[in-house]
Amino acid sequence: KFFDRLKGMEVSALTSHQEHIIQVLIRKNPSLDETLLRKAVLFIADAHQGQFRKSGMPYTEHPLEVAKILADLQLNTATVLAGLLHDVVEDTDYTLEQIAEQFGESVANLVDGVTKITTLKNSPSKSELKAETIRKMLLAMIEDIRVIIIKLSDKVHNMSTLCYVSEEKQKRTAKECLEIYAPLAGKLGLGVIKSQLEDLSLQALKPHIYEQIINFSKEREKEKKGQIVEVTKKLQ
Repeated sequence: KFFDRLKGMEVSALTSHQEHIIQVLIRKNPSLDETLLRKAVLFIADAHQGQFRKSGMPYTEHPLEVAKILADLQLNTATVLAGLLHDVVEDTDYTLEQIAEQFGESVANLVDGVTKITTLKNSPSKSELKAETIRKMLLAMIEDIRVIIIKLSDKVHNMSTLCYVSEEKQKRTAKECLEIYAPLAGKLGLGVIKSQLEDLSLQALKPHIYEQIINFSKEREKEKKGQIVEVTKKLQ
């Protein structure tokens, strides 16, 4: 059992990459509990061992990136830990009871909430899928708003790796993101996440328009930099 081995593990058990992740999380939010972060990083490395994403990267890349987004939002230790652990119950043999025992009831409840926000696999219509997703998110918000923030952070990273799935799935996921997740992020005041989701969705749905906007923005950026230099000289 991993938890039996964990008791004897020292800080040095972390790889250089894992140590780097810990330092990034602490830098983003210095109030985080470093000891619990180390424990969770070791745990997901064991839990997701041998699992890989469509990109070919180890599966742990995903929860680590979700945790970074949450730390960047200055959320507390329990929320960041839940971000690290959010796929454990769904994708491994570990249980909520084990998570609660090692990381506390609050973390386990958040993981449970995120796990429950999944669409119906065998629903006959897309409208039912959308309605069920919204229903589950509304219920999760009543229980704990942090569940939705974790789910939105999860969606941001999944959208950033959308290029590794089929074009059909890219468009379907991007449309769902524009219709459900981006507006929800906006309503919660998470403007950064809303913008990221909209940008990533546009990239999947209208790649040519996306490229045009990016190129235009780059040209304007150069122009703005020149203007800033000129104004700075005058002010000095």
